[in-house]
Amino acid sequence: MILYDHPEMRVIGGTHRGRRLRSVGGLAVRPTSDRLRETLFNILTPKVYGSRFLDICAGSGAVGIEALSRGAAEVTFIERSRHACAVIEANLTALGITREATTINRDAAAALKRLEQESERFDVAFFDPPYASEIYGQVMKQLGSGDLLSAGAVVILEHRAKTPPEPEYGKLRIFREVKQGESALAFYEALAA
Repeated sequence: MILYDHPEMRVIGGTHRGRRLRSVGGLAVRPTSDRLRETLFNILTPKVYGSRFLDICAGSGAVGIEALSRGAAEVTFIERSRHACAVIEANLTALGITREATTINRDAAAALKRLEQESERFDVAFFDPPYASEIYGQVMKQLGSGDLLSAGAVVILEHRAKTPPEPEYGKLRIFREVKQGESALAFYEALAA
């Protein structure tokens, strides 16, 4: 059993810079650290502004909120836990974010299927399941084979540094990986089918 310490989280950049965020407490909850989030957005900067951003296994919503703070047009949060969805909504309310965010309280695979049926398209997707989760491959294959991603979309997978993901999932090809401590980010680009 892994216990994670939850230091105070904050928005790192953009219009909500410095604002504090509530986190989701509990066993096996591992929020993306401020440092790793900063690295993520330093790399993503050209892709975020005006984008449709998908935050899968969103937890407290810190990554999607960071995207909104940095100019994303819309963010869709997918989170299975009702408690975590309540924390996302509380964070959005505290920041005065209303129209640009949608929270879906569902299992990741079911939520992605619904979004695809509704012909939704995203420019950036961030996927951060619990490290012990078995849904890594299933969700990445779903993203790589479906029509949820716009041409040239970027998918970022946060994973345990010691357990690298596959180099490709359907039309998704890895182009960069960044490691910080026990965590790592794998960046995939959606290639034209």
